[in-house]
Amino acid sequence: MKSKILVTSAVMVSLAAIVWAQQNSTAAVRNNTDKTSQATVDKITANWLKEPKMVCKTMISKYGLPDEATDTTLTWFNNGPWKYSKLENVEIPHNFPMPHHDMLQQGIDWKVPSSMVDDLSYYDGSVIVDRTRGEVSARCDKEEANFLALNLARDIVSKKRNINGARKFYHETMMQMKAGKLDNEHKPYVTGLMFTPSKRSAGDPDVPSM
Repeated sequence: MKSKILVTSAVMVSLAAIVWAQQNSTAAVRNNTDKTSQATVDKITANWLKEPKMVCKTMISKYGLPDEATDTTLTWFNNGPWKYSKLENVEIPHNFPMPHHDMLQQGIDWKVPSSMVDDLSYYDGSVIVDRTRGEVSARCDKEEANFLALNLARDIVSKKRNINGARKFYHETMMQMKAGKLDNEHKPYVTGLMFTPSKRSAGDPDVPSM
């Protein structure tokens, strides 16, 4: 029995080491990625849908050219407070808090307690928890809405607000944004993250089943 325990422990340590190496290797590659050219971006987005093309211009004006580009996706790594920002040539219908399309996904390192994952999903289906990677992202049509989504997700996890309260605050904030009249309570929620993301990997590689 003792030998089996030792073998299992050794396997778990080895798996953890592999995951750590993969995560740090990926980070190194991302930090050394060459920027794409404006000509490449223009060629890729020439036939994109209207809304993603508009978001592309906004993102480039704020963060510069993306680090990676494919026919359907532009990605920035470590831009501002984000671990990544991924813009896709899609217009995903989303009716909360009002009908719009999602196409800009922005993520951070954040280990959310498993007990809170369902609450976050119910609060906003475009708040996405990746337990294995230890990432949480928000997907909407503008960065301000992603800041709002994650700041309120933090309020829910910290028990500052319940789900209904967060959804109500989200709706109020977006209505104020639409009217161009953000008050002092709502404005901080859309101008940046109101908490500091983890500086270390928050991934949960789980444990072997055998």
